[in-house]
Amino acid sequence: MRSDTVRIAPCSGHALELQVGDVLVVIDPEGQQVSDMVAYARADTREYLSSGRSIDYAARLFLTTGDVLYSNRSRPMFTLLEDDCGRHDFTLTPCSKEMFAKIYGETEGRPGCEGNLAAAVAPYGIGVDQVPIAFNIFMNVAFDAQSGAVSVLPPLSKPGDSLRLRAEMPLIVALTACSAGQSNNFRYKPIDFRIEHASDSD
Repeated sequence: MRSDTVRIAPCSGHALELQVGDVLVVIDPEGQQVSDMVAYARADTREYLSSGRSIDYAARLFLTTGDVLYSNRSRPMFTLLEDDCGRHDFTLTPCSKEMFAKIYGETEGRPGCEGNLAAAVAPYGIGVDQVPIAFNIFMNVAFDAQSGAVSVLPPLSKPGDSLRLRAEMPLIVALTACSAGQSNNFRYKPIDFRIEHASDSD
């Protein structure tokens, strides 16, 4: 059984819980919009979604259909089931008010994805210092093979593109509609998600 689709407003975040076998579907309704995702084991929130472990075990930077996202304890957290876009980032940290100041020269102190993720998971006793590198769904990052220079390019996602992820353990998950202009081709848009519950599939 599918849950209703939930809309995450531009430049905001949302937390949810998943059981083993639940499928999280993250949707880009308008195209070219990134969603930062972090996850924690419900049994012990010191276990979190790990960029380093996941990239190491996949032996590549760009993860897609069939790949597994691992925790810092090397346990599977998600399996990527279906991927309309095919390009996501797992290297750059969530945008923050400090990043906006350093990169964009902003002074208004927007919380960014770091602040929005932290606010979403705060009811679970998770603090901002426990927000790791996110799985940046739909984010398009390129690397120069010679210099190692990093470029953040417009997402390749089209309106309605989605990513389906199956939970491999009970999870606390937080998602954003990313607040960084460069990541979203300088137009802030919503992100949608729904849950396909394993308990209702029979």
